Amino acid sequence: MRRILPILSFILLIALNSAGQPSRTNPSGDGDRIVKLYPNPATSYITFDLQNNFRKGLTVQIYNGVLGKKMFETQNIPDKFTINLNDFIRGIYIYHLVDMTGKIIESGKFQVSR
Repeated sequence: MRRILPILSFILLIALNSAGQPSRTNPSGDGDRIVKLYPNPATSYITFDLQNNFRKGLTVQIYNGVLGKKMFETQNIPDKFTINLNDFIRGIYIYHLVDMTGKIIESGKFQVSR
């Protein structure tokens, strides 16, 4: 019984920390997001709308949030683009905006629901 309590406490701590961690924002530190996503949750498409302060030459990478498998990647993204989600199953997905040096400058998540 004494071993179960620390294990359950650890699991609870991990669950609370992961739910409360904010996603990365742009390096300027002012809290403004570089990209806005809509609709979220998405069903058949999702639109990425980059704000005025974005840099040219960014890459977007999308990963399955559970499996970690890369589902989509495109380079030199325009200021607004839409991704067709027909090949995406229902679930949570993580996106990364990556600059030309390979540094992740913003991360976030979106949900695909059918």
